[in-house]
Amino acid sequence: MERIPAGLKGRSFLSLLDISTQELEELLTLAALLKSGDLKPRCNKVLGLLFYKASTRTRVSFTVAMYQLGGQVIDLNPNVTQVSRGEPLIDTARVLGRYLDVLAIRTFAQADLETFKAYSGIPIVNALSDLSHPCQALADLLTVQEAFGELAGRTLTYVGDGNNVAHSLMLGCAMAGMNVRVACPPGFEPAKEILDQTIAIAAARGTEVTVTHDAIAAATGAHALYTDVWASMGQEDLANDRIPVFQPYQLNEDLLAKADPNAIVLHCLPAHRDEEITDGAIEGPQSRVWDQAENRLHAQKALLLSILGPDA
Repeated sequence: MERIPAGLKGRSFLSLLDISTQELEELLTLAALLKSGDLKPRCNKVLGLLFYKASTRTRVSFTVAMYQLGGQVIDLNPNVTQVSRGEPLIDTARVLGRYLDVLAIRTFAQADLETFKAYSGIPIVNALSDLSHPCQALADLLTVQEAFGELAGRTLTYVGDGNNVAHSLMLGCAMAGMNVRVACPPGFEPAKEILDQTIAIAAARGTEVTVTHDAIAAATGAHALYTDVWASMGQEDLANDRIPVFQPYQLNEDLLAKADPNAIVLHCLPAHRDEEITDGAIEGPQSRVWDQAENRLHAQKALLLSILGPDA
């Protein structure tokens, strides 16, 4: 099927930097086609899910995506496999590569994904690491594209912790030709390595990257306002201490009033209502949060199909 990007077949997806800007555009186009029902390919393969962290949207969307493509899914819960007993990752990777066609991993260290990629011999998909969340960014961009028709020239503002979600979002926006602004408290900025990579991509696309401590300035005129929890998984013991630090970066009705009149509200979920986002913002008419969550399914279906290819 000519509408499925051939260049991604057999490749891993650990970061948005693993694909080109053209391949990103092709993935988003394919995701939109799959969502519309205009394209119904079949892919009779087996996906493994190895999740070291809790998950709702990522686990369910990957599972449903593979089932809808006609494939099978094996949930490799670390607690009931030899991984929990300390089997070396290189041994686990070699074995799983003999059984599976593709493996999605949700883990802590980005280096673990690199290990599986090096030793498994099959495509590895980053289903979240402490450094990045590229599958979430695919769904985010698809949602913005649905709202505005095109991505180039739009401005997205992220407010909150410069975490893994922010990292992938920055890279994705720059690749798509969007301006991206990040507003966060001092000491919670995105990683310098990711910021430098984003700036380089944006320079080639003629767009702007801004990191600031001024949430109002960042939100002014933006086409999309985005936030995430103030304490990510594994940081729950810091949540209460962070509330006063992050309060000026809450995505609320006042901040939304500074954005473009047609701006949309985004959140990767789960949300702590009336902490990082108000109930009025997430439930208001400008919210696209539920479309965004649904688009995890369509974006990941496009990714899996591109990596595995349809059956002959």
